[in-house]
Amino acid sequence: MANELRDFLTSRRAALSPQDVGLPAATTPRRVQGLRRAEVAILAGVSVDYYVKLEQGRARNVSEQVLEAVARALRLDDVESRYLASLLQSGQPKGAPAPLRARPALQSMIRAIDVPAIIHGPHLEVLGVNHAGKALLDDFDSMPVAEGNTARWMFLNPRAKVVYRDWAEIAADVVAVLRASPVSESLSRIVGDLSTRSAEFAAMWADYRVSEHQHGVKRFFHEAVGDMRLNWQTLRLPDGHGQTVVIYSADTGSPSEEKLRLLNSWTARPDGAASPAESGTVHQES
Repeated sequence: MANELRDFLTSRRAALSPQDVGLPAATTPRRVQGLRRAEVAILAGVSVDYYVKLEQGRARNVSEQVLEAVARALRLDDVESRYLASLLQSGQPKGAPAPLRARPALQSMIRAIDVPAIIHGPHLEVLGVNHAGKALLDDFDSMPVAEGNTARWMFLNPRAKVVYRDWAEIAADVVAVLRASPVSESLSRIVGDLSTRSAEFAAMWADYRVSEHQHGVKRFFHEAVGDMRLNWQTLRLPDGHGQTVVIYSADTGSPSEEKLRLLNSWTARPDGAASPAESGTVHQES
């Protein structure tokens, strides 16, 4: 991941000017945008040679103090700092990937609620989705396992641009969340595949944004009920190996709440049977 580390740090340097970090303004033209390596080294309190080695992925056993100093120099937020730490970890996971499953109790929990809910693996694998989630988004359990991934769906499935009114904004957020996920062979495969199949993904990946799913509001569209404005909240599972649950809901008494209720009732399965995804979708974890 040396190239990834270099490109990330270079992008963060390019986003800052000397004035942004309290350094004197340049008096001569600069060949590159943003801070020079030497300026980052000064701000971090390390030698220029050491910082160059770090940016090129040649520094070994980087201390927590140096990591924090570089993060401060580049004005990284908490998510970006954690991402930098993950890039500095040497080596890739070894051995065959282990099956990644959502716990049966977790599957039962999302089936028991009447608002959309989806279980994600560490790289946005869809490990479970309840009936309301399939009605709102898509029937992930009918897809091949390799395609059951929110990032793949966002860029390769035309339905995503129908569902999300603000697709470009949401897609950029998905890319930023994917970049913040654990560095692994699985992530490399997903990124490589999407980069070759979607020019939009490739362009957004090159922005080097890093983010985490937390909470917010999104605008949705469904042919049966029209536009909806839904709140979303991400729940991180303790000891869940990077799994999260995203739950969508509408403000009480709002038109969106009524539309969501109607959508769930109109698309309900008459037999009440659990779909394959509701029984526990299996993915491979790196």
